[in-house]
Formats: sequence, C-alpha cells, structure tokens
Amino acid sequence: MQVTIDNLDLSQIADSGQCFRWNRLDEGVYEVIAFDRYLKIRQRGNKFNLSCDEAEWNDIWAAYLDTDTDYAEIGRIITDSEDEYLKEAYRHGCGIRILRQDLWEVIVSFIISQNNNIKRIRGSIEAICQKAALPLKGDAPFGKYRFPKPDDVDEDFFDDRELGLGYRDEYLSKMYGYARTSDSFPDRLKQLDNKDAFSELKSFTGIGDKVANCICLFGLHHIDAFPIDTHIKQILNAHYPNGFDFERYKGYAGIIQQYMFNYKLNG
Repeated sequence: MQVTIDNLDLSQIADSGQCFRWNRLDEGVYEVIAFDRYLKIRQRGNKFNLSCDEAEWNDIWAAYLDTDTDYAEIGRIITDSEDEYLKEAYRHGCGIRILRQDLWEVIVSFIISQNNNIKRIRGSIEAICQKAALPLKGDAPFGKYRFPKPDDVDEDFFDDRELGLGYRDEYLSKMYGYARTSDSFPDRLKQLDNKDAFSELKSFTGIGDKVANCICLFGLHHIDAFPIDTHIKQILNAHYPNGFDFERYKGYAGIIQQYMFNYKLNG
C-alpha cells in the first residue's frame, strides 16, 4: 500500500539513535522490525510504499510513525523564532519523528546503550534476537526474529559473551528477572507521568538520568523528556550558555532534542 506523510525522512530516523532495528536495504528503502512484525518501506519524497496491508497500517504502523503529531506546526514555531542554531538543526533534521516504540524493547535497548555506540548497540540487540530466535508474526524474511520479552529467556541467557554486552549483562539479567516476577511491569510505567516514571526507572541498577530520560522519551512518548548526553551537553554549553528556554518549547522539548542531536552527529 502507499501513504503520504510530510515531515518524515527514513534515513534521518534510522540514524537518529532512537531505534536500533532499522536496516537500510537500498537508497530510500528500509526494513523495520517492531511489535513482533516486519515492515519493508520505500520512500520517494513524501510518498511511502509499505509491505503491509491497510489493516496492519492502521493497527500498528500509523501510530508507530507518530502520524498524529503535527510536526509541521513544531517546525513553524522553530522557524519563526530567533534561535539560529535551532533553525539550522531543524533544516537538517525536519524529517525526524519520535517513534511510538514498544516500551519493553526501549528499556532493554537503552540499558545496552550506556557508554556505547550505535553500531555496537545494534550488534548486541541483533545478537540477542538471533540467540532467542523467536518467530515474527505474519510474513517475514528467513532469519528475522522478534525481540524477546521477559518470559522468553532464562536467567542465564545474558551470560553469553558473544552478545557483546560487557558489564551490561548483569543489568539486563536483573531487569528481565524483575519483569518476570512483576506482572504489572513495565505496563505500570505507562500510567505514570514523566516525573514519576523517571523516578521509578532510576531505581533500577544500570539506569541513570540519561537512560531514564531516553526511555521516557522513546518508550513512553513523554515528549517533554530531554535526554542529556555528551553531545547535547556540548550543544547547550556552546550555544546556550545562559540556559536553554525549555518553557518556550514546553510540550515537545524531546523533539527539539532530536533535531539538535541529529545536527551534531550528522549535520
């Protein structure tokens, strides 16, 4: 099927650091694995050809690509401002959206992400999925597997050095163990506001401020969450020495963060 979506660029999202199971197949063509499903998507301008049918698009992918958020309006607010750095960042990344991802996958992925780079994060996540070897729903190419949920792996699963997790293996073992014995987690997080969700996430071993904010932004879609890593810290120090005006961009500061992050890495 084909859909029309403005303010969406597949390559910008794939390189944004918020998702780790997007693979480039060709120019403008990506495969995506999310919510136990496989999607092949091709972009030509604002036209997108998808391998799913209309029912699956409506049930899964339309929400996943955050098609209900008015990114054009956010762009207008930025371009009408006097913030030259942010306007330039927006011009370089106006196709970025905050995906509505599976919360459990985001929790695990960003525990892996700490003190790590995108290539290694992707490698570890793929190794985990290959080891668990759990089938996807619907049609999918051979060798493509879904992300393991808490009950899908045993307590020794992460002891495997081939997963490339390093010291993070202990954090994942504890998180999976906790989730297996807590029927309400992680769904309980979805009922909390950003402040309380952030505090609860911080209570887990291996989750600090940056990872907790990433989970709030990318897993809970709390788009006022504003993760600060080394790159964002450098941007704030260099371009906002008197402080960033979070109040001006209240309600979508996390989207602003993604424009900044993308411009720093890919601009």
